[in-house]
Amino acid sequence: MSDEVQQTVFGIIAKEANIDASKITPESTLKNLEIPSLDAIQIIFEIEDHYQIQMPDRDPNFDTESVRGLVETVQKLLAEQQNAPPAAPPPSTPPPA
Repeated sequence: MSDEVQQTVFGIIAKEANIDASKITPESTLKNLEIPSLDAIQIIFEIEDHYQIQMPDRDPNFDTESVRGLVETVQKLLAEQQNAPPAAPPPSTPPPA
């Protein structure tokens, strides 16, 4: 797990759930941290906004219930972004005659 991503995700969880970051471990789940479901949704939105990614919605290949799963999902999505080919530039329009 990338320490930078992990610390950022821990920080977002702590801030949004108003809990001490020292209580969060990779083995934690949002449920055992006693984070209500609406706060959990807000945490996911904040992670998406911070990293400019789209977390999968109900994808069985991604674990977004555990802290480790959130961190690993962010890392995977960031790696996919880095490996994606750059977007093609828009076609140029010829200057008016």
